Amino acid sequence: MTGRLFIDDVSPVVSMGRLPAKAVVGDALPVEATVWREGHEALAAAVLWTGPDGTCQEVPLHRTDPEGDRWRATVVPDRTGECTFRVRAWTDPWQSWLDAVEARLRAGLPPGPSGDPESGARLLERAARPADAATARLLTGAAAALRRAEDAAALTGALTPAVRAAMARHPLRALSADSPEYRVRVDRRRALYGSWYEFFPRSTGGRTADGTPVHGTFRTAARELPRIAAMGFDVVYLPPVHPIGTTSRKGRDNALTAGPDDVGSPWAIGSAAGGHDAVHPDLGTLEDFDAFVAAAREAGLEVAMDLALQCSPDHPWLRDHPEWFTRRPDGTIACAENPPKTYEDIVPLNFDHDPEGLHAEVLRIVRFWTARGVRIFRVDNPHTKPPGFWHRLIGDVQSAEPDVLFLAEAFTRPAVQHGLSKLGFSQSYTYFTWHTGKRELTGYLTELTGEAAAWFRPNFFVNTPDILPVHLQGAPPAAFALRAALAATLSPSWGVYCGFERCENEPLVPGEEEYRSSEKYELRPRDHDSVPAGRSLEPWITFLNTLRRRHPALQRLRSLHFHDSDSDRLLVYSKHDPVSGDTVLCAVTLDPDETEQATVRLDMAALGLAPGQCVRAVDEVTGRTTWLGPVLDLKVDPQQSVAHVFSWSDQ
Repeated sequence: MTGRLFIDDVSPVVSMGRLPAKAVVGDALPVEATVWREGHEALAAAVLWTGPDGTCQEVPLHRTDPEGDRWRATVVPDRTGECTFRVRAWTDPWQSWLDAVEARLRAGLPPGPSGDPESGARLLERAARPADAATARLLTGAAAALRRAEDAAALTGALTPAVRAAMARHPLRALSADSPEYRVRVDRRRALYGSWYEFFPRSTGGRTADGTPVHGTFRTAARELPRIAAMGFDVVYLPPVHPIGTTSRKGRDNALTAGPDDVGSPWAIGSAAGGHDAVHPDLGTLEDFDAFVAAAREAGLEVAMDLALQCSPDHPWLRDHPEWFTRRPDGTIACAENPPKTYEDIVPLNFDHDPEGLHAEVLRIVRFWTARGVRIFRVDNPHTKPPGFWHRLIGDVQSAEPDVLFLAEAFTRPAVQHGLSKLGFSQSYTYFTWHTGKRELTGYLTELTGEAAAWFRPNFFVNTPDILPVHLQGAPPAAFALRAALAATLSPSWGVYCGFERCENEPLVPGEEEYRSSEKYELRPRDHDSVPAGRSLEPWITFLNTLRRRHPALQRLRSLHFHDSDSDRLLVYSKHDPVSGDTVLCAVTLDPDETEQATVRLDMAALGLAPGQCVRAVDEVTGRTTWLGPVLDLKVDPQQSVAHVFSWSDQ
């Protein structure tokens, strides 16, 4: 590298610029760079942001430390699509002259060679030439005053606030340099922020008079939508709704032999009734599915559909495309495995034999469902498919339909999780489900809200049909409440699987994560109007989702900041929205059984407050007001509430 100006360590940059960083419409995107040159000349810098339509705006960069060389700007994208940015830096001759003059005047010395009045006057006249008439008169008048200045008072008198402001509006530039150009993929807000609710439509049919479950339909499932919407959820996620195979069908609780009435796993996709572009006949027709999507939209909900690229042995693809599957030496098709688990009712796809054919077919299927109103896909086990396949598929889909989003259900190694996000996934499942201690939560969230926020958007599911976490097994309602509080306030996206709001906590085997009477293998109707007293979390979840909608700070990821408390069982943190100025302070207990008291020392700067300032805040949980200062004594009784959530208006 040669030249006078250097621009280093630009962010956000993903995979050395080979892949785009991520942003969403309306969210503050920080852009940073290290800018330096030799000597004492004043520097200035800006972000040149080019939108999807080719229009360019210049956003000034400012030093993060007055004495340092790191610069930052905030860009707020206003439309979806692929954007680009570069950092431009230059020497500011006017500021260089002004700095030299003021430094010598502060030292009681006359202007030196680099700060003589004539040099300043010429810079003012240079800035006046392209300016409007009023500004030109102001600057040329100041230039004349500089030339007449005979002492320090006259010199500074010529540099009025109006002159300084005009020069800030019409900066002079020399020795300009640009960084390379980098890409940013801007998605709609749902890519970052949303509350998800997962349920099985087939479990919504109720029971007969003798208690036998009745298979639900899309019409009965639509009756659940008002309740889900009333809890404040934004997205309803449906496990696969396709025909289910009968060959090697699993029985209840994953039994290898199915009974005559066993409905099988929805993830064993495909039968004589069709494959990934069909719906299970017992759920209804494609027109019934369309009506369900329309009903969800009317209730203010989006439908997320499961995209599980796997098949039952009865899927039409095995007949029509045998080359898409792996055969053992004896000629049989290999079933799916995740040692030590074996999935006898599922056969995996082989992406090596006909990658073009598979890509075309999966792209067709995704477009089949987007044409029916589906704009979100939760992708099952994407880490078991070629990474390049997802990069190409998501790119092809979003190039034509940029509002389509993909959630990666990738409970796998960190490098793979992050790699899939970099390759295009809009969101990802996370390890939050298993993180329970203060140190591990603090460390994990610090990781997610740091550099990784340029590509990784977390979705904090508190449970799934596969995962009843050990810390919820046999646990009291307060344990469910605190996990909901953490997920809903730490992450802009969170989700629950149906039954969580009823505090369902019985495992098939204690210490293992499968639910007893798992809904993956049987119908499980629920009467949400007859939950035992004290076990319904619907009011608490409704409160959390209402809070999230009311406070833009809770819809952000990067601004999370942890505050010090002297208890390992109390997590205290704040979030700030730089666009609206909204700030929220949360204190959540990590102990569902015992009352926790702690002394908390707030980082006042992170709250936008002066070091010794006190503010009158409202506890959103109790409705009571309190004074917040640098040191707080907090008490959390999980029998009353598992959290405090403080907010206040600007003082």
